[in-house]
Amino acid sequence: AGHYLGIKVVRVPVNPGTFRADVEAMGWAVCANTVLLVGSAPSFAQGVLDPLEALADLAQRRGVPLHVDCCLGSLLLPLMDKLGYEVPPFDFRLPGVCSISVDLHTYGFAPKGSAVILYASEEARHHQYFVAADWAGGIYATPTLCGSRPGAVVAATWAVMLRMGEAGYLGAFERILQATRTVEEGVRAIDELAIYGAVDTSVVCFGARPRGGGKAISILQLGDAMVARGWSLNTLQNPPCLHLCVCMPHTAAGVAEGFILDLRAAVEEVLAAKGRGDEGAASAVYGLAELVRENSVIEEVACTFIDALYKV
Repeated sequence: AGHYLGIKVVRVPVNPGTFRADVEAMGWAVCANTVLLVGSAPSFAQGVLDPLEALADLAQRRGVPLHVDCCLGSLLLPLMDKLGYEVPPFDFRLPGVCSISVDLHTYGFAPKGSAVILYASEEARHHQYFVAADWAGGIYATPTLCGSRPGAVVAATWAVMLRMGEAGYLGAFERILQATRTVEEGVRAIDELAIYGAVDTSVVCFGARPRGGGKAISILQLGDAMVARGWSLNTLQNPPCLHLCVCMPHTAAGVAEGFILDLRAAVEEVLAAKGRGDEGAASAVYGLAELVRENSVIEEVACTFIDALYKV
């Protein structure tokens, strides 16, 4: 958004231990030109909830709206309390929250592209609209940057939500959260790995456990070894780590347990391969990114990749 709108995005480092937003540091970053604060519920990488109550209080005190990114939280986070999980307030119950984004194609099980943005007031929502009252083709008004949007996605999303209902979502989320706990416990039991952050929802993020004298396991090679075993993991950077976003397929009988068995085997494989220079795709790409600190070079490579997708 900052790139398209020409707004400077000020990045504030998260707490290095919890990976949550550093409220004090964000407070120091606020200035007279600040137009928005952003917090996550949860964050994509480590899957942790930011201290949104404190951020909302900061937003109110400084007179700046707070946007909550609940894209990954989707419908799962709002319903977790009904399953007995303690979830701190993250929505419009907090007076400082102005808007919330939600991806219904994640934990709403809707088709890809069915994201919504919610506003605390009509006044805030109106800033999103565009109206051309004097166009020769008539009065043109659109609520988004997209002039035309496919109605099929909207209709399919509505159908999915009606079919699932609250009971259907609660049943699915209970299975997902149970599978998440199985994966979390399994990862914690592997000496070479450590949970990064906390498992606040359905994301289990892990990396190499710091070693006293020996070299830590290569988390990138571990990711490649898991891909070779048929698992889909997100490879993350700064710091290097992996995360599994637990979904319905992982709730089938024996799947979560099978993931841990394969993870243990992959750890042994990577440890046995130390010094041989075995590299898969993730190790090559993200390993290069760790070495090349000039972002412009990485951006140019990424643009070249996108160009290749669009060339006929």
